[in-house]
Amino acid sequence: MIKVGGSLSEDPQILKALGSELSILAKKHSLVIVPGGGKFADAVRGLDERFSLPAPVSHRMAILAMDQYGLTLSHVIAGSETCHSLRAAREISRGKHAAILLPSKMLHKFDPFEPSWDVTSDSIAAYIACKLKASVVIFVTDVDGIFTADPKNHGNAQLLSQVSGEELMHFSGRTSVDRFLPVFLSQHTLNCYVVSGRFPERVAAVLLGRETMATRILPRTERV
Repeated sequence: MIKVGGSLSEDPQILKALGSELSILAKKHSLVIVPGGGKFADAVRGLDERFSLPAPVSHRMAILAMDQYGLTLSHVIAGSETCHSLRAAREISRGKHAAILLPSKMLHKFDPFEPSWDVTSDSIAAYIACKLKASVVIFVTDVDGIFTADPKNHGNAQLLSQVSGEELMHFSGRTSVDRFLPVFLSQHTLNCYVVSGRFPERVAAVLLGRETMATRILPRTERV
């Protein structure tokens, strides 16, 4: 399963190149894509700041933002199909097409998360991956992986080749995943990677089990 971060929409050429690679990969792999929130979620954050929206309202709006970005992805990933259920996602992905799962309807029926901005599309994608029993979860973002500090603000930040969920819980600064994801991963066993979508070949390498620049978040079963 692949979660495509909304930050990649800042550069249309990069997102289109990633979309082309995902379209090719879907022909050989059962590919389910969960969208991030991007500018659509940023708009919700702005409204929340101005109107002090109740947490359940802003949470619901942010999930709808994922649907909107998912519709954008359906335009840049040739042959992809949008869907609203796990069953449909499985069926589409088995037919050599990328399934883009729009999560709002599914989470409207049952949402396991406490409404909070600590829970974003990352944690939602991990939850969906558990439901799908995905063999690997790839968080595709605009940076190379998880760093010791925010690389956009700290030039000496180092890329981590691997990290545990417990270590992530104690990171004080911003990482490329949301704050609740380490908590979720401490309770579930998932094989996760964080990789840059600016280099689509890296996404392919992770999916194929090859060495590439990325950060692996160790599953519970491999943590010391």
